[in-house]
Amino acid sequence: MNDQSQAVDRIRVVIADDERLVRMGLRVVIDAEPDLTVVGEAADGAEVVPLVRELRPDVVLMDVRMPGIDGIRATEQLIGGMAEPPRILVVTTFEHDDHVYDALRAGAAGFLLKRARAEEMVQAVRLVARGDSLLFPAAVRELALRHGAADGGREAPAAAAADRGPIGRLTEREGQVLRLMASGLNNGEIAKELVVSQETVKTHVGSVLAKLGARDRTQAVIAAYESGFVLPG
Repeated sequence: MNDQSQAVDRIRVVIADDERLVRMGLRVVIDAEPDLTVVGEAADGAEVVPLVRELRPDVVLMDVRMPGIDGIRATEQLIGGMAEPPRILVVTTFEHDDHVYDALRAGAAGFLLKRARAEEMVQAVRLVARGDSLLFPAAVRELALRHGAADGGREAPAAAAADRGPIGRLTEREGQVLRLMASGLNNGEIAKELVVSQETVKTHVGSVLAKLGARDRTQAVIAAYESGFVLPG
């Protein structure tokens, strides 16, 4: 494979963070990998939106707390304003930051702590670049509870929860799959839990996303919490 082919195959990343040292550190980690490359940097949300539209990266590492336009609004603008938006991975200092939940609701594929190890960061970029979501079930449950999802964590009648919007259109099996997704299981683990093939799980996951109008697993899980179908308590 020649150098040009290698460059084309690389996952293209844009970093958005108002701290220059953070951007430098992330760039060093990402550019050290043969399959990843940083194609641009932005110091705030106002910069990152036009930059992403120009460069068309695969993944954006987005700080949620930035001056001007914060990472939440920037995520909303990118997800809502592009036909093929990049995958957005929120980078945060605190896993229970309320801004993280808002960014996930806005369309981010997951979040990553700034203190994460280098290998965790690059694997997270690869994960979201291939279309998967980066979920930390315990943290998402805590964020959902703090945001009042599922009536503050109180037990809700199953029938009432099932009737809430698109969730009510899920089959029993699709509901099982959604609950297992919310617990953080991947397709292989769900297949073992339900004693079915991974291909069958993949079909169910696709159906769940389509019925909920969810872009990815993260959005489906957020919808499950906010409808009361999955309780965060």
